[in-house]
Amino acid sequence: MKIAVTGASGFVGRHVIAALRMQGEEIIAITRDKVRLDKLYPSIQVVEMDIEKPGADAYEKMNRPDVLIHLAWDGLPNYKSLHHFETELPKQYRFLRLLIDSGLPSMLVTGTCFEYGMQSGPLSANTRPMPTNPYGYAKDALRKQLAYLQSQKKFQLTWARLFYMYGEGQPATSLYPLLKSAVDRGDKFFNMSGGEQLRDYLSAEEIGQKIVQVALLNRSAGITNICSGKPISVRKLVEQWISQNGWQIELNMGFYPYPDYEPMAFWGVESQA
Repeated sequence: MKIAVTGASGFVGRHVIAALRMQGEEIIAITRDKVRLDKLYPSIQVVEMDIEKPGADAYEKMNRPDVLIHLAWDGLPNYKSLHHFETELPKQYRFLRLLIDSGLPSMLVTGTCFEYGMQSGPLSANTRPMPTNPYGYAKDALRKQLAYLQSQKKFQLTWARLFYMYGEGQPATSLYPLLKSAVDRGDKFFNMSGGEQLRDYLSAEEIGQKIVQVALLNRSAGITNICSGKPISVRKLVEQWISQNGWQIELNMGFYPYPDYEPMAFWGVESQA
């Protein structure tokens, strides 16, 4: 099967590429800058493309894949920026519509747990979306646009909602790299929130594997949660990282306030394949 991946040079994209390679699939990696993927295996085709201006022949340039895994999204991690629905949403829809019109038969598009908004507790794929920030709103709006498009165009669609993740290569402002940087600097303390919030975390490697597993079903799987299904407190998670790596650092709990754009306790309910 021929699989194209947008956002291939990003944090999640690199783990998706690795998971696809383990499956032996033919891979087309889409990126705005080929240099960022210059260390990929020679068997992986790299296509330089800006989804804002992909060109009318974008599907041909991508070597007409059987499935698209669409990870690309600009403007993160500023979840509150109006960019998400003023600029990103129309750009994303135009790009995906172009590929569908050109013959793309199947796509998996990544969404976000922020589509659920401030709802607490276990969140299943059937939970009604109630986004409360521009990023969650824009993602949910794109999903609805693609669902309406399915009523007029024949293609397979899977909407994969991502929860929280960690791992090497993550943006420097995320929890894990912030902790690792503090350790590398020799800091005695790591400043964080109270740490009592419950979240759903998976390693980026597991995230990549789960995305690929669903994408290779090559059918419309609807909405699916990419999650562990197991809530863990942020404090316990950080303590685990410290213990597993043998790091010497103490936690300065309560230094930062809890985020106001997410509830104190929520986690995903795993979707059935």
